[in-house]
Amino acid sequence: MFRLDENLIGEFKAPLGKLYPEFEDAISLIKEANFLISVGDQTTKNLVDIDLIPDLGIIDHRIQRKDHNYDIIRTENILEADNPAGTITENLWETIEEAISLTLKDSEKRIIVVEGEEDLAVLPCLLVAPEDAVILYGQPNEGLVFVNVCEGKDKAERLMTFFNEE
Repeated sequence: MFRLDENLIGEFKAPLGKLYPEFEDAISLIKEANFLISVGDQTTKNLVDIDLIPDLGIIDHRIQRKDHNYDIIRTENILEADNPAGTITENLWETIEEAISLTLKDSEKRIIVVEGEEDLAVLPCLLVAPEDAVILYGQPNEGLVFVNVCEGKDKAERLMTFFNEE
């Protein structure tokens, strides 16, 4: 398990890609993605609401730390992972690897439901997704972050150095 050093949490405030204050401003780019990963319930909901189903969605049934009851799962290919807040567990990492691998093989959409918190799942996604993949996640109270894996991988590797391996 990797646990985020709480003294370095400020390092994670900057977006890992281009920030779009309005979701609608990124739609044309999102539609061009070869492999689309959404991290977070609000981001996944926004995509589902306009019938853009991500190849892989990662959710925890919470938006800004509050439970919700939105119906955002649009696949029967559901995987589960445990991941406490402030961590990246081996279970989450392996589940992300499995989901991406399976989706690349069979082109079926998948969703990972995280028990705990999915916020830091962006990092393993950046490190294991194909180079031409796009990852979307919400920057609280700021907008949508659009990250090309080929451009975000180095940042993810640097941010992983702020974790303590347990």
